[in-house]
Amino acid sequence: MPKLLKFKEENEGNTIDIQHLLKQKKGQLIIKRLFDFIVSLFGILILLPLLLVLAIIIKLDSGGPVFFKQVRVGKEGTEFKIFKFRTMEVDAEKKGMQITVGKDKRITKSGHILRHSKLDELPQLINVLKGDMSFVGPRPEVPKYVALYNEYQKNILKVRPGITDLASIEYRDENTLLAKSKDPEDTYTKEIMPKKIELNIEYLKNMSVFYDIKLILKTILVILR
Repeated sequence: MPKLLKFKEENEGNTIDIQHLLKQKKGQLIIKRLFDFIVSLFGILILLPLLLVLAIIIKLDSGGPVFFKQVRVGKEGTEFKIFKFRTMEVDAEKKGMQITVGKDKRITKSGHILRHSKLDELPQLINVLKGDMSFVGPRPEVPKYVALYNEYQKNILKVRPGITDLASIEYRDENTLLAKSKDPEDTYTKEIMPKKIELNIEYLKNMSVFYDIKLILKTILVILR
């Protein structure tokens, strides 16, 4: 896709001393990991009954696997499989794009509810417990889109990706925005993704456990609204 290749050339002049920044925040990163491990462990145990109920609903609604597993790019470019409750029909990626646009016909009946309430994200507690992800951090992209990052943008791969971040809050209606575009993928890679990366860089500059808690609470408030 020639259009997408242009994205790699943008922002090449931008720089940030991320290594120095992370050295300064070494203590915060240790506390952050301990927080992630303890809270995700207790979260899985407490939410287990709800997780089982949601799994049964998905199975009864559309059959197939309960979980949707997709390869994403994590810290230092390491690939891992992200866990979500399946909200689309089986083999949906073979029938369309890797991004979801508007009222995608591939979304199941239960999937609409799970997506709207963000309950489909709960299995990512497993990823947080394993250390693939954090509660807060840049949302992990698929390899196809990470391949378009320039050196400046790759800075967001220096930390664990997260379940939520500034970009998730700012672009909570991303599907709706993409639905208005004639070329959703082009709009995502050229307009939305660069802005999300800038927000993620901003997060790196302000990263701390207290800031994480603030973003978690803000995310919850956005969902409740």
